[in-house]
Amino acid sequence: MHVRVSLVAAARSSSLLAERFDDDRPLDGAGWRSVESAAQGLVPLGAAELRYCSPTPRSRATGEALGYAPLAQPALRECDMGRWRGLTLAEVTAHEPGAVDLWLSDPRSAPHGGESLLAFISRIGGWLDTRPADDGGAIVAVAEPSVVRAALVYALKAPPLTYWNVDVRPLSTMTLTGWSGQWHLCLQAPA
Repeated sequence: MHVRVSLVAAARSSSLLAERFDDDRPLDGAGWRSVESAAQGLVPLGAAELRYCSPTPRSRATGEALGYAPLAQPALRECDMGRWRGLTLAEVTAHEPGAVDLWLSDPRSAPHGGESLLAFISRIGGWLDTRPADDGGAIVAVAEPSVVRAALVYALKAPPLTYWNVDVRPLSTMTLTGWSGQWHLCLQAPA
């Protein structure tokens, strides 16, 4: 019994330099246009039996714009960034450089008072491992890029610090096949 889980990274709601921790801003004009231009390749994923999304406004909007009518999954929320929520990395680094260094080097640390990287990856992995495994079943989930990164690290059983070496672009797709604890990355040629 195996399942196919396709994760679609939500469209961006701001420029990369303006991104904030635990950002819950809706899609902006550029984000909507990017969804429209990528739709042809992503809409077919909506044929999946189960369609989910992160509870963020941009994940929901991306899923709705693609016609998925996704069900929000609280377990797919971004990492809880505690007191850093709403701040940019530059702002946090200016005020707490030692805390940022600790956060980037120790996956068990949570200097912001929220969730550690290890706990975040484990939470996303727990969601992944509890998906129904109907033989050949398909699931699609629109999630924040950080969630897609965490799922990849978990599925490949990579060291947690590998998370920092994974770049997930808006509207990129990653597909995992398998079942609880036995995931495989599936790379496909464009249709």
